Amino acid sequence: MNTHLKGVLYIALGASSYGVLATFVKYANNQGLGTAGLAFSQYLFGVLLLSILAFISSKRTGTTESDRAGRNKSTKLKLMLFGSFLGLTSSFYYLSIQYVPVSVGIILLMQTIWMGVVLEFFMARELINKAKVIGAFVAIVGTLLAAKVFESDVELDLKGIGYGLLAALSFTGVMFSTSRVGLQLPILVRTQFLVYGGFIVIVIFWNFHILQEFNWNVFIKWGSFLGLFGTILPPLLFNKGFPKIGTGLGSIIAALEIPVSVLSAYWILNEQISNLQWMGIAIILFAVVMINFKKR
Repeated sequence: MNTHLKGVLYIALGASSYGVLATFVKYANNQGLGTAGLAFSQYLFGVLLLSILAFISSKRTGTTESDRAGRNKSTKLKLMLFGSFLGLTSSFYYLSIQYVPVSVGIILLMQTIWMGVVLEFFMARELINKAKVIGAFVAIVGTLLAAKVFESDVELDLKGIGYGLLAALSFTGVMFSTSRVGLQLPILVRTQFLVYGGFIVIVIFWNFHILQEFNWNVFIKWGSFLGLFGTILPPLLFNKGFPKIGTGLGSIIAALEIPVSVLSAYWILNEQISNLQWMGIAIILFAVVMINFKKR
């Protein structure tokens, strides 16, 4: 398998992992499990497994790489700081799907498509072109269709929309940090400290609710699953895939998260997807291609 194809596969698997996450969180909620306990279990598993993997990796590679990483304390602190966006994304996203269907929640989360363009405008205006601006507006149009705004028989909860947009705002911060912060460190170390930051925020955000809802049965049954597919695999796979194929094509492949999430909600939660929603999803995917496509 060539390097380019490996990169595509890594990102597709990472996006698919993220895509199924909300469906299983909502499924667990329907079984009577609280969101605070699930989120804490997810990040606790991530922290424990990544710490073990980092320790094993440092032993295998000897002292050179680990010492180099250990001396860079300021970068680690930055990664933990930006990792707070990771915890906020999970918290707001899981709150959003308490009020809106998963198929709508993922659309709200993916508003990071146009939020990323806005952030890029303020951070590096020279990277903005007409195609990105048009693509951002196209993404918003697709969102209105995919979120069932024009369907008269649907009442969307404003709380769910608000939490979904906050999740998208946090996710934009995650995307920014993973592409710019601590690039000199090994992938495992970068992921480790991002998740550490996310874990701290989860503890602060949910505070006493964790004590009420967490138990070891939840951790073993759900924490391992959510931690693997939501905290471990996606950042590792994205960090391996994006350098191989580039940010443009990588972002297009990562948009696979949308149909995976919608289809998993349809199959597991029996959420009904209308034709207008599918049309909106298609428009959003077209907007992703438009924003990231580069002429040779």
